Amino acid sequence: MNIVILGAGLMGRLLACSLARAGHTLSVFEEREAASRGAAAFAAAAMLAPLAESAIAEDGVVRLGQHGLERWPELIGALDAPVFFQREGTLVVWHRQDAPDAQRFSQLLAATGQRLPDLPRAQSLDAAALDALEPGMGARFAQGLLLPGEGQLDNHQLMDALLAQMQRLGVALHWSCPRSPEDFNPGQTGEPDWLLDCRGLGAQAQWPELRGVRGEIVTLHAPNVTLSRPTRLIHPRYPIYIAPKLEGYFLVGATEIESDDTSPMSLRSALELLSAAYTVDSGFGEARIIELVAQCRPALPDNQPAVRWLGERTLQVNGLYRHGYLISPAMHDIVLELVKTGTSPLADKLGLALEAAP
Repeated sequence: MNIVILGAGLMGRLLACSLARAGHTLSVFEEREAASRGAAAFAAAAMLAPLAESAIAEDGVVRLGQHGLERWPELIGALDAPVFFQREGTLVVWHRQDAPDAQRFSQLLAATGQRLPDLPRAQSLDAAALDALEPGMGARFAQGLLLPGEGQLDNHQLMDALLAQMQRLGVALHWSCPRSPEDFNPGQTGEPDWLLDCRGLGAQAQWPELRGVRGEIVTLHAPNVTLSRPTRLIHPRYPIYIAPKLEGYFLVGATEIESDDTSPMSLRSALELLSAAYTVDSGFGEARIIELVAQCRPALPDNQPAVRWLGERTLQVNGLYRHGYLISPAMHDIVLELVKTGTSPLADKLGLALEAAP
């Protein structure tokens, strides 16, 4: 089939690669330039943490995330270029003054575990256990949690590998070329067989309920810091995470700031993120600041993702919120089923309701 995809972000690239690999003819239209790093997918730590997210996310999102965590190795394995992927669990720590917030966090995890018994259980850690996992951590924190089996990947490596794969598979890439669903009539003579709209916030004109949720990321180079797994610091304003990547690079960020502002990071935000990293490991005091990034992620009123029909052969995929890397494999698999058969047993299994356009 001849398939058009609108948007070359994470969802657009994943779908383009899989559909082209299956033998379809793909055209991708993207409003940004080829070298742009402006997509929300570039402003992320790409943490794959369904148990950690279960404290604040709906159960449906957690189920999608469980599916995604298992699917990522297969999706990465199909690419030509290597992509950093790790499943060493997530560490959660807090300062003494934030112990009440940590207790609430633990209670939320326990409640979700009762509703979703196949989720792993958080493991309580004392200072000695913290030190055994991350040397030196026990001297700074008396308690913590290990969320076993959770993972992360390198989003920049992944996005570049997906682009290279699209090029190798012969996907027609139209950069600086914004298009909307109204520009196509799928199924008609001379038109594509299918249209998949994956534009994120670019689809607000057709989906007014979409809103932006700001995420802020600081990239640090700290080769002397030995932190080896994603670490979440319970914070009074919002959860702050530190994600170690390859060769001494770390991403420090916060991803649920209710604002559609895409201006540069504020001094206050930068100080909060950097000071949080410093309190987790004083070695960050000598880190070099490589980049400060702020971007908005697309969210719907219920903060859950959606796939909706705009027509018999037109699908919109959106609202991945702050869970893009966690749930995109499940959304990818659901869309592939819909394109192939018009139905999705996986959507039924994971509890994702397919919507008809208003």
